[in-house]
Amino acid sequence: MKTLAVMSRKGGAGKTTVAVNLTLAARAMGVRAVLADADPMRSACEVLKGRDEAPGLLFETSASKLFALTEACRRSGVDLLVIDTPAAPEADVAEAVKVADLCVAVARPTYLDLAAAVLSVAVIQRLGREGLIALNQCPPTRAGVEPPAVVKAFEALRFANLPVAPTAIRSRLVYQTAFARARSVLEIDSGGAAAQEVRALFGDIWRRLNGERPAAAASANDDLRRGMRLGLAPTA
Repeated sequence: MKTLAVMSRKGGAGKTTVAVNLTLAARAMGVRAVLADADPMRSACEVLKGRDEAPGLLFETSASKLFALTEACRRSGVDLLVIDTPAAPEADVAEAVKVADLCVAVARPTYLDLAAAVLSVAVIQRLGREGLIALNQCPPTRAGVEPPAVVKAFEALRFANLPVAPTAIRSRLVYQTAFARARSVLEIDSGGAAAQEVRALFGDIWRRLNGERPAAAASANDDLRRGMRLGLAPTA
């Protein structure tokens, strides 16, 4: 079994949105995945409680119970346990990091979010765990031009000492539409851009969890990487 901790030390980064969509993307791809909601806000529970399979999909828990839950999931044959972690206190965040095979630090392309991502990275590295930074709620490209804030965020995160997921999750209304129906973006619009981004992010995470070298294939928004390699300077 693999365990994934989805974290952010700052509210509003979209941590729960990422955790829920990754869990349901995994299940759509045949991975027996469950979600542990360890955040006192219980946002993941609010989204998923109306699903028929909620009793076997969702666990309301706390940081102190994560180790026992991890062992129970392993014994029951779960393939992937995704933890929606609390933002604070740091001791509770650390409990989630300790049981994780991979930690995903979620951040928006803003100054305060990137500062919070640095705090997440510090916890991950202090505890000697594997980590990945995922940019979320990024504005879409316009006419193939990447918004300056996104390019600057990727550039700034080069110095965070953790790899950055090549696929940025864009800010799209479909996420809220999906949550209102207790669904993922893959279930609402399987061929849409949001679904493609979630699949690409999950694919990268799943390969890392299984010890595979990240693929160099094009991501759902490979225009960003292509532009950065060419040294293009996006305009406002």
